[in-house]
Amino acid sequence: MSQPRVAILGAGASGLCLGVKLLAAGFRDFVILEKSEDVGGTWHDNRYPGACCDVPSHFYSFSFERKADWSRKFAPQAEIQDYFRHVATKYGLRPHIRFGVEVAAARFDETAGVWRLRTTAGEELEAEALASGVGQLNRPHVPEFPGRESFAGAAFHSARWDHAVPLAGKRVAVIGNAASAVQFVPPVAEQAAHVDIFQRTPNWVMPRLDYAYSERAKRLFARVPGLERLYRWWIYWSFESRFMTFRGRGDGFIARRIRQLAKEYLASEISDPKLRAALTPDYAPGCKRLLISDDYVPALRRENVAVVTSSIERIAPEGVVTRDGVMHPADVIVYGTGFETTSFLAPIEIEGLGGRKLHEQWKGGAEAYLGVAVSGFPNLFLLYGPNTNLGHNSILFMIEAQVRYIVECLEELSRSGRAWLDVRPEVQESFNEEVQSALADTVWATSCGSWYKTASGKVTNNWKGYTLEYWWRMRRPDWSAFRMATRVPADS
Repeated sequence: MSQPRVAILGAGASGLCLGVKLLAAGFRDFVILEKSEDVGGTWHDNRYPGACCDVPSHFYSFSFERKADWSRKFAPQAEIQDYFRHVATKYGLRPHIRFGVEVAAARFDETAGVWRLRTTAGEELEAEALASGVGQLNRPHVPEFPGRESFAGAAFHSARWDHAVPLAGKRVAVIGNAASAVQFVPPVAEQAAHVDIFQRTPNWVMPRLDYAYSERAKRLFARVPGLERLYRWWIYWSFESRFMTFRGRGDGFIARRIRQLAKEYLASEISDPKLRAALTPDYAPGCKRLLISDDYVPALRRENVAVVTSSIERIAPEGVVTRDGVMHPADVIVYGTGFETTSFLAPIEIEGLGGRKLHEQWKGGAEAYLGVAVSGFPNLFLLYGPNTNLGHNSILFMIEAQVRYIVECLEELSRSGRAWLDVRPEVQESFNEEVQSALADTVWATSCGSWYKTASGKVTNNWKGYTLEYWWRMRRPDWSAFRMATRVPADS
């Protein structure tokens, strides 16, 4: 039977992994549409000073393309992007990638059994299957502060870092203090005359314990059979056990121990009791993303760094005005304010069966069967979709499980000659009830605000348990979970 044509959105980790496995399965008619000019996804976008990964390098890589010569335990951005460039080249993906192409809309044509795509440039494309690899962290969020556009200096989001803006000797206002800020604040503080960090809520921070691999270690990983693989699995199991931190709404032994260790670390670095109190969260560890850094907390001791806890009232041409009436002069504003994480696939307009709109179906919070398929949207497959994010392990492990599942679905379409498959609504509903029920007993469901959940409190981003459970459930598709449509003959 003929193979379905596949359109993949994004040339980040997800899109590249799917492309590699499609080629391995014999699929040749697919295209990867990438709005940027290079591969890498988040590792192409986030090129701020100090950018690096929170997962050890040897496990933040594909199982089919392991790398023995990582420079550090936690690799920097440039090295990770080079790794993905290597994957794209080695596995012959570059002829399938179209750079500078952004999809604005996709509509499923039930009669023809194809997805009709329209790019922002007005180009029309079609494919029998559509796979989204845009992920959860691709749309920078910048709060609409009053007067934001009036600022006279340079202003940019950390995910769109403007390297043409010199920071040496400048007064820099950093708005936000989460995962990106803890990485870029230390190198920025070394250059700037002064740095104000506008903190809305403190975060739990633990030391990263990063180090460079010696040349001897790299040789051993490369030459000793099985050593790198063993080390990789040691990382997996040690990180997998950390899910216990998130269970029981954050009041278990492990969570209490992490709270104690984080407080001890903060006390060892910050002697000023007022600053230490300002940096101590009042919520359970893990409710917001648990941050790791070796140099962020020490950077807060610098004479040219100040933590501002009064909320922002407005942005003025000359700086940031807080609600206590203080003007904080600034030459540069850096927004470390995260991403639009719960509006999956936005701003792409996705239309499925009967003209239903995906953003309307998800207005109460995104849902997908196994995080991969959405009822009413045939042959639409999501990578790193709803409820597949992790707080304790490598997302590449999840992506590989999803890719294997999607390729099996596409192979079934090819074998059976069916036009499309669509997850049954009752199956999706049952799955999501199970997910939300389990999530209700995790720390993510407690009262702190985080990017893991919607404004109404529904956790839409995180997986409910261990990655091993997810891998087990993704081993092979349950075809009874889907409705399948017969292909209409071309001459009918």
